[in-house]
Amino acid sequence: MGRIDLVRSDMMAAMKAKDKERKNVLSGLLAELKNFQINHMKELSEEDADQVVLKLIKQSKETLSMTPQDRQDIIDECNYTIKVLEEYAPKMMDEEEIKEVINSVLAELSIETPSAKDKGNIMKVLMPKVKGKADGSLVNKVLQQLTAISPS
Repeated sequence: MGRIDLVRSDMMAAMKAKDKERKNVLSGLLAELKNFQINHMKELSEEDADQVVLKLIKQSKETLSMTPQDRQDIIDECNYTIKVLEEYAPKMMDEEEIKEVINSVLAELSIETPSAKDKGNIMKVLMPKVKGKADGSLVNKVLQQLTAISPS
């Protein structure tokens, strides 16, 4: 079952359960998935669907970070949206998995002791391998810890 069909069936279940908030989140997700498919004129792959879900989660987190503390209704709505969307998000890599990928990239590039100058080359090879599977800021943090490259 494709991601669109899965979201659609879950949305129908939410409608039958009269869970309006969940139905609204899933409706928005379904619309974004379909828009991606229309805008790119191709079938939606798993990677494309993951990108859409991660983008929506990121947008909700940004909204949450900009919301004043006295607007509890918006804070609750964003937290609920993130919680529902994370059910459809890909499993993100943890620090250990990221370290393994970094070590394989260092071996691939034949870099034994990376310096700050190497960071650009390392990231250029590393990011396509972890795109959509790991948080970019976590990848950067792990790379800095592992290689003692100072933050740029």
